[in-house]
Amino acid sequence: MTRKVGVIGQGHVGETLANNLLVTGTVDKLVLIDTNEKKLNANVTDFEDAAANLPTHTKVLRNDYGALSDADVVVIAVGDIGIQNDDVKHDRFMELKVNSHAAKEVGTKLKEVGFNGVLVSISNPCDVIAALFQKYTGLPKNQVIGTGTLLDTARLHKVVGQALNVDPRSVTGYALGEHGNSQFAAWSQVRVLGQNITDLAAASDDLDLDALAEATKAGGYTVFHGKLYTNFGIAAAAFRLVTAILNDANIELPCSNFREEYGTYCGYPAIIGNGGVVKQLQLNLTPDEEKKLAKSANYIRTRFDETAQKLAAE
Repeated sequence: MTRKVGVIGQGHVGETLANNLLVTGTVDKLVLIDTNEKKLNANVTDFEDAAANLPTHTKVLRNDYGALSDADVVVIAVGDIGIQNDDVKHDRFMELKVNSHAAKEVGTKLKEVGFNGVLVSISNPCDVIAALFQKYTGLPKNQVIGTGTLLDTARLHKVVGQALNVDPRSVTGYALGEHGNSQFAAWSQVRVLGQNITDLAAASDDLDLDALAEATKAGGYTVFHGKLYTNFGIAAAAFRLVTAILNDANIELPCSNFREEYGTYCGYPAIIGNGGVVKQLQLNLTPDEEKKLAKSANYIRTRFDETAQKLAAE
């Protein structure tokens, strides 16, 4: 069976993801779309130049929405780096105005060509944009997901691993809620060295969970301050979701998915497979964590409602 993936948006993240898909031979057909045809053509030419030195073959198509009608996955990586400023470094909602219009335009086009695969949204603010794509594509909610707190969870595992001198893949647990300022580390779920991290922190004077949570939240801004964009971490998160979908992995991953109890998309673990969200999970959170998640979800839902109303009035 031919594996076909589309990547809409060839900025820093979109081109990094496209390269990851190509060099690993993950897809047989790759559809790349961008409004900047000069940049798009440059990337496609660059990928074609790389082809002779790769062990697998991938057919690359450009700016063809029709080719997405039978795609297995479409990844949304739209955005405008030109709007980045000091405010954006600390609030992903500064990107909402531009990306919400893109969600309406691109989502409508995907609906028109009959796309019925799984949509993975990267664009910020991730949770609201994922919800907008679900609205404008008309796809079932389980077929639209955002990278959400998958990247934030990776950052959480990194800082905990560094603090305890273990590989981040030896840390389990999640960052939950918004991929943004209201996210939080659900410490009741984090385990490392065979123990819950709260027990380790209680027995140590050196393990500061508040500092680790802040470092997790600040990770993206640290990268942004250094090079004025982020790409490797978020592209790796998107790549993991795409491969999980294509391989029907049925793997537990925290991502932005629709939670009925909150009436919104937010970062929460789910089982990801060929149909997108195959099964939703229910964590046993502490009362304080439940309050934090409800507050974060409410913020996302409110901003989605406001944005949807504005777009409908235009």
